Amino acid sequence: MSDAMIRVPAEVRDRLAVIAESRGTSIRSLVQEFAESTLTAEERRERAEAARAYLAEHFGVEVTDEESASMGRKVREAFTREQRSAAA
Repeated sequence: MSDAMIRVPAEVRDRLAVIAESRGTSIRSLVQEFAESTLTAEERRERAEAARAYLAEHFGVEVTDEESASMGRKVREAFTREQRSAAA
């Protein structure tokens, strides 16, 4: 595997160093983990459709676009609350 250089402002580099140190890893591993675990919008749509199909096939549950959007909002709100709580 070849390496690539990514240029970021010093503040970002320093923040990544703090996060990596707190996790007992390197910036390189942190960035790699981020790239491997972060989904694109298209990947999220594909997974959502696969989940809908699974629910319909195995449980007979049809999830509407409105229900899906509502659940997405609830998950984002819960995640935001958790982040704020952890930062406090």
